[in-house]
Amino acid sequence: MDDASSALRDLLLIMARLRGPDGCPWDREQDFASIAPYTIEEAFEVADAVERQDLVALQDELGDLLLQVVFHSRMAEEQGAFDFAAVARTIGQKMIRRHPHVFGAAEMRDTAEQNEAWEQQKEAERAARQEIGTLAGLPRNLPALVRATKLTRRAARIGFDWPDAEAVLDKLAEETAELQAELAAGQRDRLADELGDMLFVLANLARKLDLDAEACLRGANAKFERRFRGMEAAAAADGTALADHDLDRMEDYWRRVKATERGA
Repeated sequence: MDDASSALRDLLLIMARLRGPDGCPWDREQDFASIAPYTIEEAFEVADAVERQDLVALQDELGDLLLQVVFHSRMAEEQGAFDFAAVARTIGQKMIRRHPHVFGAAEMRDTAEQNEAWEQQKEAERAARQEIGTLAGLPRNLPALVRATKLTRRAARIGFDWPDAEAVLDKLAEETAELQAELAAGQRDRLADELGDMLFVLANLARKLDLDAEACLRGANAKFERRFRGMEAAAAADGTALADHDLDRMEDYWRRVKATERGA
């Protein structure tokens, strides 16, 4: 603990120096809005390291993410709003408040009960902040699939939900038909609206299947990238470039790569 405290103290001093009169011009020019995109980027890089099970990269990326917390806290301290210690105290108090079965007398029999108690505590906290309504307090800049899941999970808590995954699939078929009907007209705003409805329903389908929609899409992205690189490698092994082939030949390479994966 002493080592961690010392390292954190050093980091706070480094940031204070960077933001000071004799510090780095770039760091001194930043504000909350300019730093926020980096904060989001670093969080995704942490998730990427976890997904790749790369603990060396994870250590580095967690440091980058911690720097973002320190950076925001330092800017707030300069304005007299709060400092890093206040941030740490606030989250510590929140963890104690949200875990009465660990730090209090409450008893939890299973994870489901704990999750329900967690949501009830969060609702109480939102009410205390006068955030009124079932959907209150959800950040608008969450990844769209994540926010769609959270919105409908909140709605489901008061009974506004499909009964099962089959019902969601029926809704998906309905939305697909509506998109097909708009294709002939070709109006971009209508197409965007109908495609958005389809994506929203797909996020709900993932929720009903107890799957993470964002993780599912990341997996699909990785699979496509892996197979496309395999196509390029197969074409190179034939002494050609993939771009030199027509679509039928590219499809042949795609099928070959898929067959190789399945065989493996």
